[in-house]
Amino acid sequence: MRRLLLDTHTFLWWLTDSKKLGKNSRALIRDSKNFIFFSAASGWEISIKKNLGKLEAPEGMDNIVEEEGFERLSISVFHAERAGALPLIHRDPFDRMLIAQAQAEGLEIITADEFIPQYGINTISAAA
Repeated sequence: MRRLLLDTHTFLWWLTDSKKLGKNSRALIRDSKNFIFFSAASGWEISIKKNLGKLEAPEGMDNIVEEEGFERLSISVFHAERAGALPLIHRDPFDRMLIAQAQAEGLEIITADEFIPQYGINTISAAA
C-alpha cells in the first residue's frame, strides 16, 4: 500500500488518458491497494487557470475526485505555514502547497516537475 499525491498535471493527464502519463504511474494510480490523494490546491489551481482561459478541464472536480475513488486532501493552517516556510527552490504557490502537504502527511508525489524532488520528498516520475 502506498499513499500517493497527484500533482495537478498528473491528475489532468489521468482524466484525459494522456500519453504523457507513463505506464508505471498509471498502474500505481489504478492499483486499488494504493491511496490516491487529490489536493484542494490542485482544485484551486485548475479553477484559476480555467477562469483565465489557460486550461480546459471538466466542471465538478469534487464529483470527479469522488467518482475516481481518490481521497480529498484539504489545506490546513499547518500546511499553509509549512508551504510558506519552504526554501524558494520552487516559486509556484500551488506546487509549494503540494510539497508541504506531502511532507506533512507522508505522501509520495507523482509529478513531472523537475523542482519538486529538490525538496527531499519521495517523488515518482509521472512519465514513467
